[in-house]
Amino acid sequence: MEEERLKEIIRRAFATAKRPPSGALHRSEEGEEPRLLEIDFQDKQDWRTLDPAFLDQAPAGYGSALSFFSDEALRYFLPAYLIADLEGKLDHVDVADRLSGPFTDEARNTPVNPRRYGGLTVFDAARQRFSGFTPEEVTAIVAYLEYKAASDEFERETIRQALANYWKPRLAGGS
Repeated sequence: MEEERLKEIIRRAFATAKRPPSGALHRSEEGEEPRLLEIDFQDKQDWRTLDPAFLDQAPAGYGSALSFFSDEALRYFLPAYLIADLEGKLDHVDVADRLSGPFTDEARNTPVNPRRYGGLTVFDAARQRFSGFTPEEVTAIVAYLEYKAASDEFERETIRQALANYWKPRLAGGS
């Protein structure tokens, strides 16, 4: 698939996603990164206008926003990251890994933190995190991951597993 066509699919798929209120941008209160994320994104009202250099560093140079966004904020801001990655403008943030790493065969049995979350696995936590994405958004993510798998030999196997284990079944109405 051509890069420009894929960017348009992403833009259309996420066109109706709503930005959560500023107080609901992060999902954790632990450490400084959630507070810094809140500060960095408080005035960012439209994902379409975000500078890729900002995305690559947010929050405050950590480049970890994708880890700390609330589920709603992830859904809203993810297309900016997808497009920036397609344009080759992200050096620190690995979007494909964020979308595929939690859905590998190994992640199915990897506990998040047994003392804190019992039997919750990385796979189950990620499945819950992405459960609010619409079929159109999932279609765009699948197209992005397929594009990345075709062009990134290093991440190809991880992406292949994620597509088979979660994203394609989700697209077909499963998971």
